[in-house]
Amino acid sequence: MSPSDASPIASPATSYPEDHSVRFGFENTYARLPEHFYARLDPTPVVAPRLVKVNRELARNLRLDPDALASAPGVEILAGNRVAEGAEPLALAYAGHQFGYFVPQLGDGRANLLGEVVACDGVHYDIQLKGSGRTPFSRGGDGRAALGPVLREYIVSEAMAALGVPTTRALAAVTTGERVLRDAALPGAVLTRVAASHLRVGTFQYFAARGDTEGTRMLADYAIARHYPEAAHAKHPYRALLDGVIARQAQLISQWMLLGFIHGVMNTDNTSISGETIDYGPCAFMEGFAPSKVFSSIDHGGRYAYGNQPRAALWNLARLAEALLPVLVQEAGSEEAAVAVANEALTAFEPQFEVARSAGLRRKLGLFTEHDGDAALAQELLERMAANRADFTLTFRRLCDAAAGTEGDAGVRTLFADPGAYDGWAAGWRGRLEKESADGQARAAVMRRVNPLFIPRNHHVEAALDAASKRQDFQLFEDLFEVVSRPFEDRPGLERYAVPARPEECVLQTFCGT
Repeated sequence: MSPSDASPIASPATSYPEDHSVRFGFENTYARLPEHFYARLDPTPVVAPRLVKVNRELARNLRLDPDALASAPGVEILAGNRVAEGAEPLALAYAGHQFGYFVPQLGDGRANLLGEVVACDGVHYDIQLKGSGRTPFSRGGDGRAALGPVLREYIVSEAMAALGVPTTRALAAVTTGERVLRDAALPGAVLTRVAASHLRVGTFQYFAARGDTEGTRMLADYAIARHYPEAAHAKHPYRALLDGVIARQAQLISQWMLLGFIHGVMNTDNTSISGETIDYGPCAFMEGFAPSKVFSSIDHGGRYAYGNQPRAALWNLARLAEALLPVLVQEAGSEEAAVAVANEALTAFEPQFEVARSAGLRRKLGLFTEHDGDAALAQELLERMAANRADFTLTFRRLCDAAAGTEGDAGVRTLFADPGAYDGWAAGWRGRLEKESADGQARAAVMRRVNPLFIPRNHHVEAALDAASKRQDFQLFEDLFEVVSRPFEDRPGLERYAVPARPEECVLQTFCGT
């Protein structure tokens, strides 16, 4: 639903009769933790909220009524003008390393956790407003969000979900009728974000920095109960918690790498304990493959470049291990033993990441069994892609056709500056495919389920955001959302969304929006 489809929403002063159709059924476990874990406050009302979009499928999965959310009272809740029945709004406290520098208090400076709902899968999910006004953690900021970054997070997070990557989700977006000042005055918006939780590595760092061992223990117990219930039955639950977070992060980063995704701000406050991708600021998908690629306008040293993401994740996990040391000491009996336990846990990240990445590359190449030399074969392709700036997504997608028959080679060759670079690699690949039992068509069909045709390419994202922000035209946003919601399907008529940007369309930098 675009703004042109929605009826005008009244100002904050307008009152509505109690509408029991807008029901969330909140179960707020985080709000039961001690008061120093958060700050209680309501969202700040806006002048004239107006609906941009409700994610109807997600709403139903959360046992919510999408029509009620799209109603006038529902939009007031999504904008922060009205507190839903059962909500206990709060801003979470956390700390974090930002580009390697520790900040002892960050917290939700522009976000408000309304509460938790239990979805159809029986899991608790946070419902959070992002851009809902100042909090005690705003550090002089306005607490608001501009429309462009809200729509970027909506598109990219939903694209990641469709690609099968653990991620926060977008439930709704509304405009506010107000302007926010960034480089210029921009239209304001509020995103309703859904997450398995908003616990971060930085949440643990917040308590560790204060020497609050009891707070660390309570937070660890909460994380175990919510995300790693099996750890509660382990001989050493806090070691099991650390192991679990490490395993999920290894899997998550491997998925990013297999899709050419660059997060852009992998700070510890943007590293989720649940193993979800969180905080889509200056994120982007690569086109021409380049391991050193950076899009973020603030990542001047390339700390979070595409190829550095596994290293950055391990660094962040080491900070989690440091924060957990007080409770690990309780299990291990001494600080020296606890440090040894933490280091042992951390050594598991790299092999777990490599196993996940190697398995993913085999699937992308149509290799369903494991043989010596597979990793080298995949690495050789990546090196040749980098040398020829071959489009990451299209190279693997067109390999699906090449796997079905040699006539598909032509489509891949055109992506390489030197087509002979592909030919030299393809000869070895075809020899390896002969060791597989599947026929070409069956192999290609399986490959198409892991090699997407459509990603939110940066130039299409920017065009959609530009049209929405400058002209209040949401059609490009709607069209792009529809495309990336079904990333693996061949869809005649939408070919332009699958091809790389022309030189004049290339997006060189992306921005946080804060």
